[in-house]
Amino acid sequence: MNQASRNNSSQSTLLKDGNLYIIFGITLMAVMGVASITPAFPEIINYFEISKKEVAYLITVFTLPGIFLAPLMGMLADRLGRKAIIIPSLFVFAIAGFACSFAESFNALLILRFFQGAGMASLGMLNTTMVGDLYSGNIRSTAMGYVSGVLSIGTATYPAIGGLLADIAWNIPFYLPLLAIPVGFAVIFGLKNPEPHKNPDLKDYLRKTWKSINKKPVWGLFLNTLLMFIMLYGAYLSFFPLLLEADFGASASKIGITMSVMSLTTAIVSTQTGRLKTLFSHKQLLFFSIFAYLVSMIVIPLSYHWWSIILGIIIFGIGHGLMIPNFQTMLVSYATINERAAFMSVNAMVLRIGQTVGPLLIGICYSLGDLRTSFFGGAAIAVIMFFVLIFFIQEPPKSE
Repeated sequence: MNQASRNNSSQSTLLKDGNLYIIFGITLMAVMGVASITPAFPEIINYFEISKKEVAYLITVFTLPGIFLAPLMGMLADRLGRKAIIIPSLFVFAIAGFACSFAESFNALLILRFFQGAGMASLGMLNTTMVGDLYSGNIRSTAMGYVSGVLSIGTATYPAIGGLLADIAWNIPFYLPLLAIPVGFAVIFGLKNPEPHKNPDLKDYLRKTWKSINKKPVWGLFLNTLLMFIMLYGAYLSFFPLLLEADFGASASKIGITMSVMSLTTAIVSTQTGRLKTLFSHKQLLFFSIFAYLVSMIVIPLSYHWWSIILGIIIFGIGHGLMIPNFQTMLVSYATINERAAFMSVNAMVLRIGQTVGPLLIGICYSLGDLRTSFFGGAAIAVIMFFVLIFFIQEPPKSE
């Protein structure tokens, strides 16, 4: 099916397009690397006899390669083609991830996680790039919505799956990356994606991208992206599982199921973004989002009962569901279609920085107190996000 015919396709025809399901598979691999293993943190701590602070390094070394590889992969995908980057990325992700299950020391596990993260670096960026390649108009918007829904399903179910597998043994969740191998073969033999025909001039490419980026509201959005992922990967993904195990005696499977509540809440709220935009501006929705983050980062450390813990992560999920689609929509509006992939690759780099330093920065808060103190560090991050929103961010151009 060529692009012209896709533009005239109905929604039902879109769901019959095999390309879309391959992109779904890539999306599910992109969010697997962290969500599926965090419920296993208590088991990993016991097996390797490491500290609670050290286990957070499994997130740091995984996201670190994306800081420098995301923009590089974006440029190479424009110059060499999407498949040339995605296929080896999937196989590296699968092989290095599975090899983690055989690690005999924590240092070996960290090294393997680094290589797994290198494989993942391009996946979360190029899946949406290919949606732009394959579809346009309303069909593109519909396809983006489906991809976002699949991503939320992945982040909701992986903690539960990872927790159930970790109840068997600490290393079983690391079998899951093997699923990237059939996805890789599907890309090789099934993906019919239009590839760029001309190598763009690198100097002009970078100049136009910088022109799109060098705007006060864009810097504000990038900064809040950084802060949001410091809070998400630092307080929530790194220390929330440890809090459940230490103070509530939760098993790995129970930790996974509990964390799935946040992702399910995020998925539900995200689907209502269109309706909410008819009532509130982008900036107002971001305000509500940050307020929810702040409330959750206060409720969780003050919770000593399961019902209040669940309430805290539901509030966090509401904030996340409001934040993600809104800041992405605002960012996209500041770049033209010709520079959008490079523009978003810079956002991906900023995102990876937040994922990487988050466990380290919030770990400092943990060192100054205890597990609950970590979440007050997250609350401080939310306060900073308020100031960035007020002084840097404004409504995007009306032409969005």
